[in-house]
Amino acid sequence: MRKLSLILACALFPALFSCSPKEDSSAYKWREEWNEPEPEIPDGPDNPGLPEIKGKPRYIWVDAAANFKYYANDVTYIEEDCRRIAKMGFTDIIVDVRPTSGDVLFTSAVAPACRKVAAWSNGYRWIERTENFDYLGAFIAAGHAAGLRVNAAINTMVGGYHSSIGDAGMLYDHPERKSWCSVDNLEGGLTNAMEDPETGPRFLDPANPEVQEFLLTLLGELASYEGLDGIVLDRCRYDDYNLDAGYTDAALAAFTEYLGEAPKNWPVIPQGTVFLTSPSTLQRNWLTFRCKTIRAFMEKASARVHELAPDIRFGVYVGAWFSEYYRAGVNWSSPTYDLKANESTYKWATSAYQKTGFADLLDFIFLGAYAGTSGVHGSGEWTMEGFAKLGSKRLAGAVPFAAGPDIGNGSGFTEGGQEALIPDIVDTMLENAGGLFVFDLCHIRMFNYWDAFEEAINAYLETL
Repeated sequence: MRKLSLILACALFPALFSCSPKEDSSAYKWREEWNEPEPEIPDGPDNPGLPEIKGKPRYIWVDAAANFKYYANDVTYIEEDCRRIAKMGFTDIIVDVRPTSGDVLFTSAVAPACRKVAAWSNGYRWIERTENFDYLGAFIAAGHAAGLRVNAAINTMVGGYHSSIGDAGMLYDHPERKSWCSVDNLEGGLTNAMEDPETGPRFLDPANPEVQEFLLTLLGELASYEGLDGIVLDRCRYDDYNLDAGYTDAALAAFTEYLGEAPKNWPVIPQGTVFLTSPSTLQRNWLTFRCKTIRAFMEKASARVHELAPDIRFGVYVGAWFSEYYRAGVNWSSPTYDLKANESTYKWATSAYQKTGFADLLDFIFLGAYAGTSGVHGSGEWTMEGFAKLGSKRLAGAVPFAAGPDIGNGSGFTEGGQEALIPDIVDTMLENAGGLFVFDLCHIRMFNYWDAFEEAINAYLETL
């Protein structure tokens, strides 16, 4: 079995770890379940339009699974929370409309509608959707009414979710698509993701042309949504942070073409390898090939979105831990950033790898600066300030970026009670990044951070 550290597990599955209300939380809770009084929600203006942003943009992520019980069947929650998000001082919401099941929460002719998710609340349980209103459309209407920009996020290279209470998603509904799945080098040998006993998302194969065309069709449908302001790709990467993923027949054929000959070793990297400190030439070529595959898809995705909707911003979420992110097959830096000169300790940073950077293809990018409560300040990775400063260097001005913390899963955040730290986080991110990014709305609700963020953002705006 693959082993992941807590921080990597939270980065892989943030919506399933700690986004459910606790018995002793004073936060705004699910009214029907907890029978608590309604919070005071400000009235929204009748037709505010979208005001010009004062200062740097502020983004809040709205994960589908973590917030599903509030929004799946109740438009009033969407309307109320959009007004409250705007009152806090955020300028944008990023709404997850394709959970890790691969089903969707927008109108699609090619993907099934999401009817249930397996959410974590002291164990997995199904949250079912019985209503049929347009989920994304409701967020666009409510967000714009509150003066927010509305961006849709999709979990990209996934197509199903396996949990202890059952399975959900496109791949389970269409077993003929098993060939679309990632093939991972597990202890028992090369294993299709559908046969992996571990719980979690079932990843797709980025090298499979059918997978790419399906996802491009989805992006085209999203780009056609009236009023949508942006599209953000999440999990646009390979499965697994242990370098075990991606050994499909499609990948072997494409890698052989890339090399000009069949690879001498397949799998290229031994099972269970966590970091490559002294990679061979073949292994460096494999790492470059995986990043090249993701960049090629990004080129197609950006072109598809902008062809259909030139005004919609196109971007991606990535983890800011760049020194480790090569394991996911992603190089999010600018292709003009000199990796070999600036990151000389990274043996995989060849000139060919540098060209796989995709920052120049984007309109905006979001860096998860997921340090713990003791790591707000610093110059290196695993501090919020360091993530932002290093991210700025690695992006090299190719794209505007926002950065910020996971305020529910990181070390020191899991039990709440961090209201006093929020002003420092807000100031640090807005000083060192092009904008503030916060994961996730469920944590603001769970730990009742509404007022803390409103006061911190208002204090920032008063300095402008």
